[in-house]
Amino acid sequence: MAAPARNHVWVGTETGILKGINLVKKQASNYTEVSSLNKGQEVNVLCFGDPQESEVLVGSRDGIVRVFNCEKSKFTEFHECRGGEGSLRGLGVLDNGIITCVESGLLKLWKEGSSENLEIQVGPGVAKMRQCDVQRTKVGTGGKENDLKIWDLQRAEEPIFKAKNVRNDWLDLRVPVWIRDLGFIPETDKIVTCTSYHQVRVYDPATPQRRPVLEALFGEDPLTALSITPDGRSVVVGNSHGNMGVIDLRKGRLLYALKGSAGSVRSIQCHKSMPIVASCGLDRFMRIHSLIDKKLLHKVYLKSRLNCLLLTSSDKWEEEELMPLPMQDVKDEEDEVWDNMETVMEKNSSKKQGGKRESIVEDTSIANSPKRNKKRKGV
Repeated sequence: MAAPARNHVWVGTETGILKGINLVKKQASNYTEVSSLNKGQEVNVLCFGDPQESEVLVGSRDGIVRVFNCEKSKFTEFHECRGGEGSLRGLGVLDNGIITCVESGLLKLWKEGSSENLEIQVGPGVAKMRQCDVQRTKVGTGGKENDLKIWDLQRAEEPIFKAKNVRNDWLDLRVPVWIRDLGFIPETDKIVTCTSYHQVRVYDPATPQRRPVLEALFGEDPLTALSITPDGRSVVVGNSHGNMGVIDLRKGRLLYALKGSAGSVRSIQCHKSMPIVASCGLDRFMRIHSLIDKKLLHKVYLKSRLNCLLLTSSDKWEEEELMPLPMQDVKDEEDEVWDNMETVMEKNSSKKQGGKRESIVEDTSIANSPKRNKKRKGV
């Protein structure tokens, strides 16, 4: 019987692999059979299947939701949640049902053992659907030319909140809408969104105003992901250029930047109680930063382009604190590739046959690589 998977971070890759990372042991494991992968198994979304976090739900591009059992350390269930067109843009759990939303705008609640599933058309071009952690029946949606909507799945005929676009710009032109991510501020009714036009906006459904009550700008590149800090006072955002920053939600100003990312940030998640934030993206690294001193605590190379991550809510990581890793312990992508290759020995022999000289040379490109022999002048 396989040992239970005790990981602090779960990551879904573009190649369809579910990876688990134990930060105390400094180990990363693959939980998907690599030989059976195909393009349709690209992992788009992740979520925990229960409050105990003993199950991880993995939503793939082909509409299949796989259930990974952490105690058995294997996939135990497969749910076919196909409907609508496009990739999965959101995944959630409500009672014994699974909530999915695809790019074309079809949001469904798949109830176990029921032939009648709740269906809502939230509008085309969806980029993100996110479930509220506190009020589990509440979800938010938004996308390209599809402004923020909040839905209550218990009375889903109409959205309980529908955002209104900001006023025209100084040239009296309509301001385009393109929401990329959203989050619910803890212990309030407020929602934060980030857009492809580098805007961070806060909405308050408790007020009559349907336009943003606060707006801030971050950088010049499209914002791709966000996560709200545990105290609810600030939000961590990342963009397509690899920049990350922490923005004050009360004054709308940038507090500080989190450095280290080199590619588009695809997913960000703050820990629910600890002052840390995890992020991943196209540079193939999963990083954990401190929200207190901005230090890079962990940097793990995972070989594939990363789409999404899931951070455990546990704050007792085997009673060990997160400590910054020495820079020399962090291997770059090229080092990892070379370390995993076998050395090929060189054998040269020559002999004459029929008056012709033959040379038999095995492939020595790995053994004689300048990466392995930095002191040699030639290859």
